Amino acid sequence: MSNPFSYIFSCLFVLIAHAGMLVNVFFNGKEVDTKEFVILCAAVLGLDIIYYFVMLFYKQHTYTVDFMLLLVLNMSVIFQSCFGGVHLSMKHYITCIVSLIASRVGYHLVRDHRWIQSKKKYVWVCIGIMMGVIVLFTGSRSMWIDLGFMTIQPSEFIKPLLVIACATSITEQQNKHKFLQFNIVWENIILFGITAAVCLLQWWCRDLGSIPTFAAIYAAGFLLRICYPKAKFSNKTLIGAGVAVLIAAGIGIYLAPDYVRARLFVNIWDDTTGNGYQQSQALIAIAEGGWLGKGPSNGFLHEVFAYESDIVFATICEEWGLVIALMTVVVILLIAASPLINPPLSYFHGTLCAGVCAAFTVQMALNIFGSCNLIPFTGVTIPFISMGGSSMATSGIMAGMLTAAQNPVFAKMKSAKPKKQKKVTGGQPA
Repeated sequence: MSNPFSYIFSCLFVLIAHAGMLVNVFFNGKEVDTKEFVILCAAVLGLDIIYYFVMLFYKQHTYTVDFMLLLVLNMSVIFQSCFGGVHLSMKHYITCIVSLIASRVGYHLVRDHRWIQSKKKYVWVCIGIMMGVIVLFTGSRSMWIDLGFMTIQPSEFIKPLLVIACATSITEQQNKHKFLQFNIVWENIILFGITAAVCLLQWWCRDLGSIPTFAAIYAAGFLLRICYPKAKFSNKTLIGAGVAVLIAAGIGIYLAPDYVRARLFVNIWDDTTGNGYQQSQALIAIAEGGWLGKGPSNGFLHEVFAYESDIVFATICEEWGLVIALMTVVVILLIAASPLINPPLSYFHGTLCAGVCAAFTVQMALNIFGSCNLIPFTGVTIPFISMGGSSMATSGIMAGMLTAAQNPVFAKMKSAKPKKQKKVTGGQPA
């Protein structure tokens, strides 16, 4: 660790931030039970301290993402534990721990670009397997696998796989092949086919809200492939790609189910008990919360369906205020912007960061703007904040990818050893 004082300062900053939130819960929460409050404090601050010691075993160039990840995860534990009353939300607490563990998995998975690039075909196979699982095991046009004690959303795990698929294809941009007077990179065709298949599957599963996230990941990878040295995409190719996207979007809207088109054009104030119910209640809650909120557990939005996931931004605004809600969003944006603070040292890792940042940004935008009625309501979760085990795990994996991009493994150049000359033992050669 190059700067131990910076590490200690970061630890103290995160601890003080969480302690300040807990003090607010104690003094402004509704009918706070002392025992439940102590359990919540022990869980949050205990996880902080344990994670600080665990991270000491990882020698990294920077711990920026790790500290911000811990900051936002325990903020979400405090938020979720105060909706409807102060008590530790054990389910969300466990998923936050899973997210931290998953970040280490993502870190080790892509840190060595040579290893993961050699496995790119297996990444494609894994995406295919996940798609098969969705078709075979989620039921009739559904997106969840119900195990009884928990539910799993397989499509969430496709997101980090698609990010890796885009990044591992970046070096192939110089391997062009002539086909019908066009210079073709076959992996670009494969990636487009994979992305199109995933989006069509999400449409089949009636999960249209997640399609923009997959499209954003692919678009980020496509832009990086355009910028790759010697890629030389022609203007005709780029214009054709843009037209194809617009046509696909138009067809998607035209073929969308009736309930989706109703959400696209609904006036929520004319239908406050139907398609506009969640958004109208969310807007009322945001307005009543104001800048500083009603206080933890003092809101009403926790009685509305999906208050802890799809409209969680509005629930936070109501109880904690718009200031705290926006600060939470800023922390997530800082996680996404961390590659600007500590730039990746390879084009592979740069592409990896672009895909992760695109996924996080689009997901947040869909949730927040949907809750505020700026766009149609999609039901997409906010990374690290919304309740949901599959979403938390995959968000952790992608955060670990950002960490790996700032702490990559490169091959050390082996110094050439001088060859030993053979010793002549006899006289003159024959």
